[in-house]
Order: sequence, then C-alpha cells, then structure tokens
Amino acid sequence: MIGDIVETKQCRLKDPVDLFRSGQVVKICAPMVRYSKLAFRTLVRKYSCDLCYTPMIVAADFVRSAKARDSEFTTNKVGDHPLIVQFAAKEAQVLCDAARIVCPFADGIDLNCGCPQRWAMAEGYGACLINKPELVQDMVRHVRNQIDNPRFSVSIKIRIHEDLKRTVDLCQKAEATGVSWITVHGRSVEERHQPVHYDAIKIIKQSMSIPIVANGDIKTLKDAENVHHLTGADGIMVARGLLANPAMFAGYEETPLKCIKDWVDIALEHGTPFTCFHHHLMYMMERITSKQEKKVFNVLSSTSAVLDYLNNYYGV
Repeated sequence: MIGDIVETKQCRLKDPVDLFRSGQVVKICAPMVRYSKLAFRTLVRKYSCDLCYTPMIVAADFVRSAKARDSEFTTNKVGDHPLIVQFAAKEAQVLCDAARIVCPFADGIDLNCGCPQRWAMAEGYGACLINKPELVQDMVRHVRNQIDNPRFSVSIKIRIHEDLKRTVDLCQKAEATGVSWITVHGRSVEERHQPVHYDAIKIIKQSMSIPIVANGDIKTLKDAENVHHLTGADGIMVARGLLANPAMFAGYEETPLKCIKDWVDIALEHGTPFTCFHHHLMYMMERITSKQEKKVFNVLSSTSAVLDYLNNYYGV
C-alpha cells in the first residue's frame, strides 16, 4: 500500500535501462492479473529474475481512488527493484498523473497496448491502442515531459498486426517519442493459442535501435535462450512459465522443493490471501504431483490444511 511505502522515497531507485546495457539477456516477470504481486515478485527475484512488472492497473481508477491505490499497488523499500508498474490508459494526462503517483516508489511505467480481453478493448484500453500510434506517442510524450526523473523508464507492451509494416511503424513512432524499450507479444489480437510469430519479433528488433523484449510461450530457460537466438531480443518476458516454475530463470526444469518452501515463507510473511497462496502452489506443483495428489491438494480450503499437506508429503 502507498501508505506503507512512503519511506521508499529515500531508497535509490535503479535505472532499468541499465539492465539492457549489461550485454546479458534481461530476464523479466510479466504483468499477470492477480499473480505478479509483491510476494510472487519477491520469490522470482530469488531465482535470477532481473526485472518485474506489477499486474495491469487501470490508471483512471488508480488516480481517482485511494482505495484502488492501496489494493492495486504494493512494494517495499528493500528488494522489489527494479520494478515497472503497468497501466491501462487511454488519456495522456491520466497516465501522467498515475506515473507521478508511483514515480517515487518504482523504476518505470509500462503502457499496456497488448491486452486482448474484450472488456479492455471496449473501454479503449489494451490492444486497441496498437491501431492508434499517435495516441500512444502522445501518452509517452506527456510522461516524458512531466516526470523530471531521467532514470524513470517509459515502455510499452504490444501485440503485432496482421500487416507487420503497421507494427514496425508503431514501434518507430514510439521510439521517436522517447520510449525506453518495447515488449512484443508475438501474436495478433485474434490469436490466442496459435504459435508465436518469433520471425515478426526478429523483424521488429532489426528495425529498431532501442531494446526489444520478446514475449509468448516461453516455458523453460532453454526456450528463453532459443527465442533470444531466433529474434535477437534484448530481453525475455515470461508469464505462465514462471507461474509453473518460479525458479525457471535459475535453470530448474521444474519447481524445486526449496522454491516451494520459499513461497510458503514469503506468502505467510506478506499475509498473502489464501486463494492466491493456494493457486500459486497449484501452478508450481502441477508438474511434480500425480493426478491423485492434485485431486486432494487442489480442494484444500485453509492455510493450515495446505501446510499440513506439504509437511506430510514433501517435508516442507
């Protein structure tokens, strides 16, 4: 909650763009509704994740309501950096106002231009922005002009057009306005589970001089390395792969027991609500439990029942 993090103003925030200058592929935890909150970010950072995003926050609600700010955005002074706050927005000044609120506590903001959900697009948010390059430029320009911290990054996350020339045009316009990097989910708005167009990400990368992050269907560290070689991308962003195995970036093929124990400790320390605590464990244990075990584990209904189960079966 904002109230809990006022002291953060004193902490030295990092310049996330420096990560891309390191010469290493930047390993990134994607913005995930309900899931990429502080406790989970704390976990993946223990396992070689370089950069984390918050879940997408609707900027207008965030600016208007203290309640929304308290429930949507939590960070801490110590380890939750570098941190990017992702916003859904459709008006330049609203995005600016939201950026100004989080600026003392985060290292940058990201404009969501990729969410394909119907409600988001109906509201003028998310993936419909890939068809409005001038509006995207206006929003980036406003934030750049009004946030006086040059180390504060402004990035965008997009999907691709059927006609890739339009995507390259969008990216070049965003670059000209001062965007720090662009994350490309290699599918169009209509595509859900179809193969990711890594060739499209490669073409975008070759057309730009700012960092490009590849996103889509990356489930293991080997996948991440392959996608980097295929696309030349400067960073790799992962969502579901990290839910299933938060230690993925550290090279583990499946979630190690130590990671499960770390999650229990972190979640309890952060007071993570039971449903979220349990869901994360269901994802993490997907590959290491039998059908029969899942039937039992997935219907447990209290923290104490989960802790007993983990202790009895896994010695956690």
